[in-house]
Amino acid sequence: MTAALNPVLKDVTARINQRSKATRAAYLDLIAKARADGVQRKILSCGNLAHGFAASGEDKSALKDLVWPNVGLVTAFNDMLSAHQPLESYPALIKQALREAGATAQVAGGVPAMCDGVTQGQPGMELSLFSRDVIAMATAVSLSHNMFDAAICLGVCDKIVPGLLIGALRFGHLPVLFLPAGPMRSGLSNDRKAEVRQLFAEGKVGRDQLLDAESASYHSPGTCTFYGTANSNQMMMEIMGLHVPGSAFINPGTPLREAMIKATAKRAAKITALGSDYRPLGEAIDARAIVNAIVGLHATGGSTNHTLHLVAIARAAGLIINWDDFDDLSRVTPLLTRIYPNGKADVNHFHAAGGMAFLVRELLEAGLLHGDVLTLGADSLADFATEPFLAGDALAFRPAATESLDRDVLRPASDPVAKDGGLRVLDGPLGRAVIKVSAVKPEHRVVEAPALVFDSQDAMLAAFREGELERDCVVVVRFQGPMANGMPELHKLTPALGVLQDRGFKVALVTDGRMSGASGKVPAAIHLSPEALAGGMISRLRDGDVICVDADSCRLEVRVDASELAARDPASCDLTASHSGLGRELFAGMRSQVSTAEEGAMALPGLAEPSRRVEKVRA
Repeated sequence: MTAALNPVLKDVTARINQRSKATRAAYLDLIAKARADGVQRKILSCGNLAHGFAASGEDKSALKDLVWPNVGLVTAFNDMLSAHQPLESYPALIKQALREAGATAQVAGGVPAMCDGVTQGQPGMELSLFSRDVIAMATAVSLSHNMFDAAICLGVCDKIVPGLLIGALRFGHLPVLFLPAGPMRSGLSNDRKAEVRQLFAEGKVGRDQLLDAESASYHSPGTCTFYGTANSNQMMMEIMGLHVPGSAFINPGTPLREAMIKATAKRAAKITALGSDYRPLGEAIDARAIVNAIVGLHATGGSTNHTLHLVAIARAAGLIINWDDFDDLSRVTPLLTRIYPNGKADVNHFHAAGGMAFLVRELLEAGLLHGDVLTLGADSLADFATEPFLAGDALAFRPAATESLDRDVLRPASDPVAKDGGLRVLDGPLGRAVIKVSAVKPEHRVVEAPALVFDSQDAMLAAFREGELERDCVVVVRFQGPMANGMPELHKLTPALGVLQDRGFKVALVTDGRMSGASGKVPAAIHLSPEALAGGMISRLRDGDVICVDADSCRLEVRVDASELAARDPASCDLTASHSGLGRELFAGMRSQVSTAEEGAMALPGLAEPSRRVEKVRA
């Protein structure tokens, strides 16, 4: 039996609605004005239409007749990203399925899709976060032709899905579904991969052995199997009702995956304004859906990147959320999974143990999801507590497993891995930061030690190789925020910090940069705002300042008198090398207008103006 809605969910949802009253009303008015009566493309002139279907082949007459719904496909396909390579075949499958359903489809446009795995620790990573907003704009360009009655977004990875959703929400009068490729099959275990990386950091294995291990881990088409941002994306799309149930973690190239592609196409045609079951995206993504996404993030130990992305997604729907909302929901959401880096298993193991259907059922029955939301991929959120299977050649659905098939990976809400979701917001004289402790042992959650301050991850790693970090320390890596260099992920730090912790040192990280879903076992206070380039107190730290990272009490302290800290001149950093080369010079405008991390690190002023604090600092 489903329990009454948890009172904290009620309170957080109510305050989001109150906080967003004006912006949400303006958003709903915007999408209401964009909706046409009947087929959307009928408002175009004859010349417009002729251009729109000139190359449509067998679908031309249907498009010309203005009767069938037309679905726009926005694709992130490229064949460099393993997660996106399978998307190449999707448009043809979707078009055929839609013809069978009395509808058409056109590829409306493509969006860039960069791989954080390829750019990790490289200059290109400094474009990664901003690529989300570029993708949002590219999605808007794709749909701006106004030829479409619904849309399907084809994308998977880190910034791609949030960018697609931000862009699609500006066309919130359309039903929009999301369709991933699914994870690659399991390869080298995540534990062994992490072990080899750490051995390489210590100089105990060579590059050949490291590359062999990485190749055995990332080995075929499909999403990387650890539970980082890409797979957190898929969880969120499902729990917000934007997938056909069960779409998230079915491997590519299987008959079931092909059936899900076709089912998504037919579902998109069914929920347009031309039928009797119109389900516009902008009405579905309301405060309740955003709260459900945050709960799902906590219940699965998902990526900290979504403390940025969900803020930005919400703003695209006229909703204002902040890190306090994440913190409050984390305290009442039990952690139900152990998926790497919070455990040994990967997402294939999670899916086999019961997966999203089991998770949704458990959270609904515990009163930890709004069950009354408008869903697009199925008739209700309760339908997401079912899993797809093939009955012969036909797609069918059955109820979620009554018991987890592997309690080391997936547990019921009545007997969770942990009583809370493991995400904390840290406050203190240095500002506000987030920390994920679901993979951090209790004895490592409070670290008080002298600071070792660096202005780049390369400088920190050089000091590590020279043995200068062989001590208790709080490593500070600053000038890594969105204004400074686009807020790259700092995964290169993880093996070195893990080595120091394993050697018995008390160690933590404080940074205005990102660590994403693979932050791991070392306590890391990340996304610190205000960032160093905005004059944040992190710019006034010096080597030897004693810092306390206290995840238990949610404090980020510095044992320096406040007046002394304020009197110090802020450090400066020559960022010239981060502002040119590999196209980075093209993003100067985005760096200059980006909002703070807590405001979503958005470079789209029409959605989120930078705070007055940042504007004052820049002036």
